[in-house]
Amino acid sequence: MELLLKLTRRGYEGAEIRTALRRLQELGYLDDQSFARSFVRRRGAVRGPRALSAELASRGVDRALVDTAIAEFGEVEQLGAATRIAERLYARKPAPTYRELLDVIGTKLVRRGFSVSIARAACGAVLARRPEASEA
Repeated sequence: MELLLKLTRRGYEGAEIRTALRRLQELGYLDDQSFARSFVRRRGAVRGPRALSAELASRGVDRALVDTAIAEFGEVEQLGAATRIAERLYARKPAPTYRELLDVIGTKLVRRGFSVSIARAACGAVLARRPEASEA
């Protein structure tokens, strides 16, 4: 848990930390499932499920909770987010062909944690909206 690590680094005693964390959980302020879902909703606009999963794991969220939150980030939402990102990237530097679009923008989408199939579909959607791009 991220808060546990932060409090330990700041020099608080283990017993004090456990007592405080227990109380925060009783009051409903510490809820990893809620945090994971919220994190995926917020960051899903700029990151794919693989990147989100890694970020949540690095924050100490249990793998089962991460998997549940990521499962709620469905394929339709992923494609929408990836397409919006691809549109922004394409507007900065248009690629004349599908192959070049896939090489440049598709690669960036995969690095952001989207699957190859989602990246391809997003690039295809961008080209479908841009008649000036050729399918060479």
